[in-house]
Amino acid sequence: MRKLVYYIATTLDGFIAGPDGADPTGPDGFWPIPEDYLRHLVTEYPETLPVQARAALSVTAQGTHFDTVLEGRRSYEIGLKAGITDAYPHLRHLVFSRTLTECPDPAVELVADNAVERVRQLKEEDGKDIWLLGGGELAGALYGEIDQLILKTAPLTIGAGIPLFSHQAAFDPRGWELTGHTVLDSGAVVGTYARATGG
Repeated sequence: MRKLVYYIATTLDGFIAGPDGADPTGPDGFWPIPEDYLRHLVTEYPETLPVQARAALSVTAQGTHFDTVLEGRRSYEIGLKAGITDAYPHLRHLVFSRTLTECPDPAVELVADNAVERVRQLKEEDGKDIWLLGGGELAGALYGEIDQLILKTAPLTIGAGIPLFSHQAAFDPRGWELTGHTVLDSGAVVGTYARATGG
């Protein structure tokens, strides 16, 4: 069965974006992207780079981890504001939203409700793992379905912002087993955690 993997960058204090939800790595962002961090992404997770980054870096590798990406409306709208209707045309792309009535890109599947049911269906299909891009609200809604966490933890704190999981997530303590980690010279730590047995 395919796994749902929450592969996300986070600050040391557990935030994935600032209070305004804007792209923290964008031109006006607060999140630096050191060379070794970018090199790690290109080498290990090329499929998670958006189309404009892939073009700029001449990345053509399909990657070995994911063939499907899931994101919530607010995350999707970051790309829309930049004129990009499908930031991941090399992946099967689903956007979860109760307010969008139609998607501006025919290649992107819009999921209006029953997010958990749709993810369970995806898990039963053949293919590579499923990448949960974010944001925090979708991660909160799918909290119980996440099989693996890959946290790219930056040596950075911001004090307030969008948390890894929205406050709408149910209180449900879970154990996770560290199955791998990479420490970059620039200070970021990429940790891979599998849901603990029985968790």
